[in-house]
Amino acid sequence: MAKVLDFQPHADDDGDRDFSESAAWAGFRNRDQLPGVHLGVPETGLPDFGEIRVTYVPGEQCIELKSLKYYLIEFRNRGIFYEAVTNEILDDLVAACQPRRMTVVGDFALRGGIKTVVTASYEARQ
Repeated sequence: MAKVLDFQPHADDDGDRDFSESAAWAGFRNRDQLPGVHLGVPETGLPDFGEIRVTYVPGEQCIELKSLKYYLIEFRNRGIFYEAVTNEILDDLVAACQPRRMTVVGDFALRGGIKTVVTASYEARQ
């Protein structure tokens, strides 16, 4: 008989934890890869596809992955260019979690035989 796992306590948890005093937190680097991101092309409304990669050294907060996924879904119905979406994601994530450093890479599928990779970076002032 298979063991039944209870994930409800985790689902009910608000996720508000402070890990900043943890020894593992110092110099910690996180990299999230989100393949299959959809964007709307501003001129045509047709879909564009790509991968968003977020690499960051957190300050006192991390990005919750489920929230990040739902945030990116919001771009499906918006007409936005590659450069704009990459920079907007960086600006929004920096505002949300105040990392020490963050890089967002938008790695987009071929369009017209041209592959586009956009990189946007942030570093906190000391």
